[in-house]
Amino acid sequence: MDISRRTNALAANIEQVVKGKPEAIRLVLVALLAEGHLLIEDVPGVGKTTLARALAHSISGSWGRVQFTPDLLPADVTGTNMPEPGNQEWKFHPGPVFANIVIADEINRASPKTQSAMLQVMEERTVTVDRTTHLVPRPFVVIATQNPIEMDGTYRLPEAQLDRFLMRIKMDYPSRDATLEIMRGYRSGRELDDLPAVLDTAEVAEMIAAVEQIHVADAVARYIIDLAEASREHAAVQVGASPRGCLALMRAGRAAAAVAGRDYVMPEDVKDLAPAVLGHRLILTPQSDLDGATADEVVKDLLAAVAIPRVQNA
Repeated sequence: MDISRRTNALAANIEQVVKGKPEAIRLVLVALLAEGHLLIEDVPGVGKTTLARALAHSISGSWGRVQFTPDLLPADVTGTNMPEPGNQEWKFHPGPVFANIVIADEINRASPKTQSAMLQVMEERTVTVDRTTHLVPRPFVVIATQNPIEMDGTYRLPEAQLDRFLMRIKMDYPSRDATLEIMRGYRSGRELDDLPAVLDTAEVAEMIAAVEQIHVADAVARYIIDLAEASREHAAVQVGASPRGCLALMRAGRAAAAVAGRDYVMPEDVKDLAPAVLGHRLILTPQSDLDGATADEVVKDLLAAVAIPRVQNA
């Protein structure tokens, strides 16, 4: 299966509406192939929602959007049982999480109770209502956004939920040339309506299954463990990367290798993805926070301190 060719087609399709963001597009495709959730943290208006919708259109998948607000209830996210008109039977009405690509806009504006309802869906890919479990469609990827600038009226995402995101990335502002191209092609937001699908969800499911077979050499696995252990020993870190973080980095590495056209993971894949995969899993000490240290800086320290192994191609 030529996964690289298919992902290149996906990337080219998405780039028709998301201009000047090749790295963000690559990482969202890595998340898709690893079937992991993505947290995009950046200011409004840089294309976060457009990127998620373009992905859904490109794989002929369903998409749902949840605008998180303080008064949002768990049932607004997951769905609920409601009586049918004309009879006394109750029927489950699925919420917006029953989609292939779920856009969770400004997820940190919801109450902790609503955030916890999202947690089960992200981790277990099921929704339980009145002791009945409902499966969400596959593939299933949550792309959540949060604005790191306006913190009034927000609820900090708990570490348990942050750990459910495979990666956290930033979009950043597009370049001048990309912005000019966006302005020239703008048609009242209708560009997505004309975006064709280049794959279907069945093909994506096959790709996800194939990615799970990508080879990870023991030396690469040990490199991932070394990075995690080094994070726990770093002076600025209170809680370091867990075994779940190691698994996330391995999954992302496999997907990145497939995108690059390889059937094995290189240490460089791990190094490249470590900031996006590990950064949001680190809890810094209170003193480090006061000193202005960031998790991204810590990950850079880890990558500089831990030796990269030499691995023969498998």
